Amino acid sequence: MNKILLAFLAGILLASCSEKRPGISIAQKDQPLTSYVNTFIGTGGHGHTYPGATLPFGMMQLSPDTRLDGWDGCSGYHYSDEYIYGFSHTHLSGTGVSDYGDILLMPTHEVNFNNGADGKKGYRAHFKHEEEFASPGFYKVHLDSTNIHVELTVTQRTGMHRYEYPKAEGQFVILDLDHRDKVLDAGYEVVSETEISGFRHSEAWAKEQKLFFYIKTSHPFKSRDDEKSGRNISALELHNPNNDPVYISIGISAVDEEGAKKNLETEIGSKTFEQLKVEADAAWEKQLEKIIVEHTDEDTKANFYSALYHTMLAPNLYQDVDGRYRGIDLEIHQTTDFDYYTVFSLWDTYRAAHPLYTIIEQKRTNDFINTFLAKYDEGGIMPIWDLSANYTGCMIGYHGVPVIADAYMKGIRDYDAEKALKAMIHSATRDHLGLESYKTTGFIPVEEESESVSKTLEYAYDDWTIATMAETMGKDDIASEFYKRAQSYKNVYNPNTGFMQGRFRNTWFGPFDPFEVNFNYTEANAWQYSLYVPQDVSGLMKVMGGKEELEAHLDELFSAESKTSGRDQADITGLIGQYAHGNEPSHHMAYLYNFVNKPHKTQEKVHQILTELYTNTPDGISGNEDCGQMSAWYVFSAMGFYPVTPGSNQYIIGTPVLEKASIQLENGKTFTLLAEGVSKGNRYIQDVILNGKPLGRSYLYHHEIADGGSLEYIMTLTPTQWGTTDEETPSSEITTNRITPAPYITEGDVAFKDQTEVSLATPSDHTDIYFSLNDGPYELYESPIVLSEKSILKTYGEKQGVKSSVLTTEFYKIDPNISIQLDTQYANQYSAGGNDALIDGIKGARDFRTGAWQGYQDRDVIAIVDLGKVQPIDNISVNFLQDQRSWIFLPTEVECYVSDNPRNFYKSLPKKTFPSEEPSEEIKIATSQFNMNNYSARYVKIVAKNLGPVPEWHLGHPYDGKAWIFIDEIEID
Repeated sequence: MNKILLAFLAGILLASCSEKRPGISIAQKDQPLTSYVNTFIGTGGHGHTYPGATLPFGMMQLSPDTRLDGWDGCSGYHYSDEYIYGFSHTHLSGTGVSDYGDILLMPTHEVNFNNGADGKKGYRAHFKHEEEFASPGFYKVHLDSTNIHVELTVTQRTGMHRYEYPKAEGQFVILDLDHRDKVLDAGYEVVSETEISGFRHSEAWAKEQKLFFYIKTSHPFKSRDDEKSGRNISALELHNPNNDPVYISIGISAVDEEGAKKNLETEIGSKTFEQLKVEADAAWEKQLEKIIVEHTDEDTKANFYSALYHTMLAPNLYQDVDGRYRGIDLEIHQTTDFDYYTVFSLWDTYRAAHPLYTIIEQKRTNDFINTFLAKYDEGGIMPIWDLSANYTGCMIGYHGVPVIADAYMKGIRDYDAEKALKAMIHSATRDHLGLESYKTTGFIPVEEESESVSKTLEYAYDDWTIATMAETMGKDDIASEFYKRAQSYKNVYNPNTGFMQGRFRNTWFGPFDPFEVNFNYTEANAWQYSLYVPQDVSGLMKVMGGKEELEAHLDELFSAESKTSGRDQADITGLIGQYAHGNEPSHHMAYLYNFVNKPHKTQEKVHQILTELYTNTPDGISGNEDCGQMSAWYVFSAMGFYPVTPGSNQYIIGTPVLEKASIQLENGKTFTLLAEGVSKGNRYIQDVILNGKPLGRSYLYHHEIADGGSLEYIMTLTPTQWGTTDEETPSSEITTNRITPAPYITEGDVAFKDQTEVSLATPSDHTDIYFSLNDGPYELYESPIVLSEKSILKTYGEKQGVKSSVLTTEFYKIDPNISIQLDTQYANQYSAGGNDALIDGIKGARDFRTGAWQGYQDRDVIAIVDLGKVQPIDNISVNFLQDQRSWIFLPTEVECYVSDNPRNFYKSLPKKTFPSEEPSEEIKIATSQFNMNNYSARYVKIVAKNLGPVPEWHLGHPYDGKAWIFIDEIEID
């Protein structure tokens, strides 16, 4: 009876949902939205954010500096610290590489040019978090060791400090231009007793950052320079007999000192500190009002508005009030047609931050794209990671491309679309970063380029966005080419393991461990990259075997053991199984359950991530915030949907945690989301109502948001059948220009002694394989190929008249009389092909990540080569690699012994030494040579001594880092 009653009530509810529902009121704020922002979220753990004063997308970030270096000091501030070194005017939000921290000012009581980092008395000061407060646009702290009170506020390009000293005597301000990164050139000029003009050119992540400044003080001062640094560090002695509050205003510019002065005069002029503070707060309030939320839980609102705030800290304005800016060619340009920006963390932000901007920042999105095109004009290519007019080359892909395509497909087109497409194609057709082999073979081989799997997958997605935009513009030939390239992921999918895997000399890189972090992936392992095919989820399911196989893979991903093997990778955080929310490649994965008709599993995982991996605490972000991407994931997901495939105009529905949210659109319309009955327990969706009618699918289109209206989620306690039919399920599929994946070698040694038997296979069913030996005619492959001499094998596959790329593999014959015994074990991810790698005749190149070097961490290399018989030897040589930034050091010494008895090495040759501990930026191959002068022996023993712990000067020293030895080819003539 109860079951019948429940079914009857459920029927009434669904019937009521099928009728047009009354309109939903727009969300209203109950207090200023800035009051919900906790700027300290992300300043602890590995979030790498800063708490100081800035404006939305502003040029200046005026914030305290508590840390001078180290990975967790990338923003200059970490919540665990107790000392403030001063207050600098530029900071990066959530990056994994350190830079900025320009123009440090620090109030103090005496002349002291030492910052105190050495533990000696310096100008740094102790503080407590109980005496620290921050809100968007404002920061204050009491320095308890000096009893000085500090307050900070900003405009777009300028800032103002307010200091309150305990007494009139001994009022000093330290101006430190040496602070943090390497100074290339710096200096200042005292313009008057209240004015300073200067510059700072520095090198860190940006190799040539140019910054200019203009300072104006409320009280006259006398300056005292540090004799050691010249005019890089100075103490300003203030004359303040009445002990009034001290105000210091500063303007910055990337153009020149005059630009900094004009920025200051225009944006501050005669305004008071309080006026600036009120204006900054008002600017942030207006910005945050783009999404107004109603929710009963205060922490959830704090998480949401702090996340929304973090999405608005970058990119940063990089243009003076007169329109001048420094381009990526480091020359001065000028425009008033658009605002010019820098700090584009595109590998991160193309996934969710930029799609968020297409909803709430359409004008700025046009400015961002016009900035890309200006950089294309200035530097010849669109940047990957642009920082202060510097092309850093950091990270992978060409992800300015999907930002443009996503905007174009959504009708955001206030730029030259023809030029944009040209620039996009230009980025995709270079011959660097693995693109040359990617274009010709359809994937990047391990031996050609590091991080080959990740680059292949990311390039393929970027290429799909080019195809969709070109098709929309009527350029079918371009679309056809890039739809083919967008399927390149099929060439790195290994059907035998079910993972995306590196192809090393056309074999699968191994031994394979999906938990292993190695040089085939970018900041990840196979678990965290193997589902990165957002442009063709249907195609991915097909190669995996169907929806059930993808679902099973997802289940195992989220339930697997939460640990990795191989290389230590600090970015892999926020683990749920092998899902790593702390790093971007995982961000779309929870939403893939919708594609396999199991949206309730998406709802479970998304709810878990939202409620467990985002908290209203300093360590409330599970990884580097990455210029807004981590926070954009939260903003989207908290509202109940996410852009799995930017460029498709689709958002996949997850599960909301907010009761109501209203998005204020730039076209004057409002889109309101209401989650009826949402709670910690009610995480499942029973139905979704769009503009009063059942939606009938588990995804939204962009125009449905842009047109305004309402979306209502009906929430319930248990999983339902909503979104489980094929008609309700999202689809991501490439339906034209299908490719045939290239065949691969399943058996056979690339380097062999007597002979090797080569077997071929292809991931695609019903595919014929053809092969050619030593440039002979192609034959149909029907049985294994036996090789007994050095050979060149060419192969391709053909299915339904579509041929794959032609792959060439060179096979090497090792002298069958020679063998090698390794008395120490190499690292699995740096095997170079296995036990015989040091005698196979294949030499490693300067990039250690291309697979030909054998790696040993914190252990010596001991190898014994058996020549098979006693014979005269003229010379013995061994190659080693140095790449200290990657913790690869030359051995401290190399010893060589020879003998005709493997248990008694009676002859020792003069040892070779290297200055391993000396710092060097050079990546080089060094050879140890031993002259035998025709002395006869059968056995050669090589012992290479490892440096052990890295030197104190090395960036890995604070983390107890251990050095690697990378060795290749032992040559005996």
